[in-house]
Amino acid sequence: MPLTGPATDAALEGPGALAGACPEPLVRALRAEVSRGLDWQQTADRVAATLRAMLPAPADLLPAALRQGNPDCYQSHLIHAEPDGSFSIGAMVWLPGQATVIHDHVAWCVTGVLQGCEYEEVFALADDGGALRLVARNTNRRGSVCGFAPPGDIHRVRNCGDDEIAVSMHVYGADISRLGNSIRREYALPILP
Repeated sequence: MPLTGPATDAALEGPGALAGACPEPLVRALRAEVSRGLDWQQTADRVAATLRAMLPAPADLLPAALRQGNPDCYQSHLIHAEPDGSFSIGAMVWLPGQATVIHDHVAWCVTGVLQGCEYEEVFALADDGGALRLVARNTNRRGSVCGFAPPGDIHRVRNCGDDEIAVSMHVYGADISRLGNSIRREYALPILP
């Protein structure tokens, strides 16, 4: 299910259509962590540790044609949806400079950079809620894995490589085959200096 750009612009190939595959040993290990029933942050931390130990190569997830990127916008490809809806896995492909909007998520999320480099800006709502404050900047290179859970998950991500396609794997605590993506809300608020 390739999703191009923001979810509201997504063109779906069909409900639950898989664009690639996730190695079965990794799916089993992630399933074991998710099934523990811990809180969202604990689950994200455990899933991140599992993914860090078993991070696959881009070719293990997507065929070559889907790893080339799209000049119009980044792409998100569904590669696994757990039948009970407890988690799903996507692979994102970014050409240099492509970025998300500032957004947050419906559930916990874990990302692993498989190729290239992604730059992330993390934001918090200002006290009055009418603006955003930049609270962190992260440069995530190949092999970087991180996890987070709402609240506190407002961010923007972009491929910061000059000429390399970036590919990352995303494990979501939600079923993106049914939701279309993991974005809860997009933020068009001013950013405080």
